[in-house]
Amino acid sequence: MNGIALETPYLDTDADQLSFSLDHPVREALAVRDLTVGGLDVQLRLLGASHQVCAGPVLETVACLPGAGGGLPGTAAHDVEGWHYSFGARVEEYPAGRFRAEVARLRELADAHPRALYGVFPGSADAVTALVVERGGAGPVWRTWHTYPGSRRIVATRTRLEAR
Repeated sequence: MNGIALETPYLDTDADQLSFSLDHPVREALAVRDLTVGGLDVQLRLLGASHQVCAGPVLETVACLPGAGGGLPGTAAHDVEGWHYSFGARVEEYPAGRFRAEVARLRELADAHPRALYGVFPGSADAVTALVVERGGAGPVWRTWHTYPGSRRIVATRTRLEAR
């Protein structure tokens, strides 16, 4: 099982509060999972304000960041120390019953995945941040989901890191 019942309430309470950074310092994590994917060290980190992924030269942060305006880019691409980094994000809103079913599906996916980490925040079994990573061609690919029961919105991200 890759899930953790977290004791700390989440700090970002809706999708609009999330920001994106590749240069935010490592933050204190609620849970960490260290992995090696295709020979590259990858660290999945759950934060009270969402997630960080450390992979090679990349430190991706998607979180409620102090001093940063909310809103994620739909896409972003950067070349970093011999790697090509590409990021994509989307926000979907669900009807009540479908939201709960989608969160259950995400938890099952993360539980069954060999390289995953997810946390359930107190107050709602539907308040989840989940991360999975796998090998994808010339480097790792990771996906994340941030669920918000109050607005029934799910933020999904997909990142690819490829050696150049």
